[in-house]
Amino acid sequence: MGRPRYQRRKEDRPQEIAEAAFAAFAEKGFTATKVEDVARRAGVSKGLLYLYFKTKEELFKAVIRGVVTPRVDELTRTLDDSELSAEAFIRGPLLTFLKRLPGSPASVVIRLMISEAPKHPDLVDYYWENVASRGLGALRQLLERGVANGEFRESAVNELPQLFIAPVMMSIVWGIVFADRSLDTDKLIETHVDMILAYIRA
Repeated sequence: MGRPRYQRRKEDRPQEIAEAAFAAFAEKGFTATKVEDVARRAGVSKGLLYLYFKTKEELFKAVIRGVVTPRVDELTRTLDDSELSAEAFIRGPLLTFLKRLPGSPASVVIRLMISEAPKHPDLVDYYWENVASRGLGALRQLLERGVANGEFRESAVNELPQLFIAPVMMSIVWGIVFADRSLDTDKLIETHVDMILAYIRA
């Protein structure tokens, strides 16, 4: 027998509030969004929302945990479990991961980080510790594996794994600035990865 509906509803409520916060932040930005806006979207009172999230910053962190962190977790798990060569992993799982980012919910969070970072350094710190540094760490691990296997040579890319993320960031910024001018983001990312591999291949 399933649990009563109200119990399931209570358990689901934090996730529903986080989803409402994501929609509000995506529409208005973090600074312009009011807690009342999120509560209204979630169908709860402002007081009830504060039972789950004490501040708007906590709401944004919940959005990061729900939208971006699982993608990084999946990539790192795939890397840890993979028996592919480093180059095969880059051309396979990593390239697929990168190509999915522009236009995804994760790109909305990145766009918000770009626009809100100067005003909210605590959110930048949280994003760095829980997303960016972990993703870059996985890329470094992959590059080191390639060097150890004799696939790649030591190069500046080992110190700058951000180079793999560069076309994704460019795609997101392009979308912000030139919303009505299309860009083939898949081709951009594929070409960029090809150039990196040509540079680091042993």
